[in-house]
Amino acid sequence: MGSERAEEPTDRISEAEYAVMEALWARHPLTANEVADAVAPARGWGLATVKTLLSRLAAKQVISTEPQGKRFLYSPLVAREAYLGGESRRLVDRLFGGSAAGLFAHLAEAEALSAADLDQIEALLKQIREGEGQ
Repeated sequence: MGSERAEEPTDRISEAEYAVMEALWARHPLTANEVADAVAPARGWGLATVKTLLSRLAAKQVISTEPQGKRFLYSPLVAREAYLGGESRRLVDRLFGGSAAGLFAHLAEAEALSAADLDQIEALLKQIREGEGQ
């Protein structure tokens, strides 16, 4: 578990690859069969599809492969938080010119934020502001 790199990957991860990463972030190391058991049924994938996705992720150097007998064990090399941070920055940069406030304004205008979302955002902003004042 401690082998995860903090850095975000340089290559983008597809939506299908992301599903595999979620399984590995939740528990690792896993075999290809265990990854397939976690992600394939909901998506209608076979083991061959999962193995292809694992190969792609290994080529992108975001997962490690460790031989164990006739099979491999897979673990993430990139921390989930680092990946999410990089994807969030790319989204804000690409769609909102780097303005996180623009993203929140858009979500508010589209009524995509619930009262609970707004409460969470307010609490996070308060926490951030209190941390800056120290």
